[in-house]
Amino acid sequence: MLEQLGKAAKAASWQLAQLSTSQKNQALSHIADLLEKETEVILVANQQDMEQAREQNMSEALLDRLLLTPGRLSAIANDVRQVCRLADPVGQVIDGQSLDNGLQLSRRRVPLGVIGVIYEARPNVTIDVASLCLKTGNAVILRGGKETHHTNQAMVKVIQQALEQSGLPATAVQAISKPDRELVAELLKMNSYVDMLIPRGGAGLHKLCREQSTIPVITGGIGVCHTFVDESVDVEKALDVITNAKVQRPSACNALETLLVHEQIASDFLPALSARMKEQGVTLHAGVSAMALLKDGPAKVVEVIEEDYCDEWLSLDMNVEIVSGIDQAISHIRTYGTAHSDAILTESLQQADYFVSHVDSSAVYVNASTRFTDGGQFGLGAEVAVSTQKLHSRGPMGLDALTTYKWIGYGDYLSRR
Repeated sequence: MLEQLGKAAKAASWQLAQLSTSQKNQALSHIADLLEKETEVILVANQQDMEQAREQNMSEALLDRLLLTPGRLSAIANDVRQVCRLADPVGQVIDGQSLDNGLQLSRRRVPLGVIGVIYEARPNVTIDVASLCLKTGNAVILRGGKETHHTNQAMVKVIQQALEQSGLPATAVQAISKPDRELVAELLKMNSYVDMLIPRGGAGLHKLCREQSTIPVITGGIGVCHTFVDESVDVEKALDVITNAKVQRPSACNALETLLVHEQIASDFLPALSARMKEQGVTLHAGVSAMALLKDGPAKVVEVIEEDYCDEWLSLDMNVEIVSGIDQAISHIRTYGTAHSDAILTESLQQADYFVSHVDSSAVYVNASTRFTDGGQFGLGAEVAVSTQKLHSRGPMGLDALTTYKWIGYGDYLSRR
């Protein structure tokens, strides 16, 4: 079964690689229009997935990731239109030179070929990935989780219909329809057809892909994100940023999970934090020293355990730890962070520069919310993933991350001497 998908995807990728920007944009625009036209069909399918998820007692965070509404679907369609407006990197000449022997040498961006994406309860990923792959002339094989089965099937059907109506192969975007785990193992070995694999899910999925895949793997999306509040901070401004980072969408991978507070301001800052988090319904998981300052506050507070520092909450929960200074904060981030997004809130330019140079994450912020780590916010359009590794892409993966390059040499019947 999967070999047929792989062969069809590879064949489609050759055709996609020859398309003009105008042809690709026309197809993407048609996909966006058809998504809105078929809103009712997609939402009915999504409700089937939601009902099954509730029966299986899925957490509120995952239910939020799974849910589609008319507003969310409209936003997804508009994201596709935004991809149309982005510059097409394919064909771009990165650099070039004329060699002494007369060879005119250049590097030109080209599609990767076929992308495989494994993901869980995020139906928006289906559209985000498909639109970015199509814009860059790549075919894609999608393997969504069983939680999104009906939604993904409905969305892929719309995409394939739009592709056929645009004169393009429907097999440019394919989905593995069966949720069987053994099919994932088979996909990981399809290096004859798939050029890059992107897992979007938990640590277990990433570990499986790294250990068993014969295809190059880009991992990321697990966000144990930190914010360090230093001793010079403007308290009210800091609380606003923290609230945004934690509360705006707690189920997102760029949401704040651990707050580190300088000991010099903890006695004033933590009571104010408790009051603000009470308003937002956030439960605080406090270290020993932080607990002493939070236990009598209005917010719900419980004792933190070691495992809490290592995992994403993806909910209205936040770890709070008091640190002696910036070096201890950095040490904590290096120990427990996932190199996703980390921030410092400070009035000191020196502290800010020190933090930026010493924290080795894919996105580092000064006086800004970690929630900015997003392809749309970065002006990249939708994103395929947020890579927390260093090769070949890092941070939100937009169009450029789905290309490679080829060396092209022009000579005048030139032979090597």
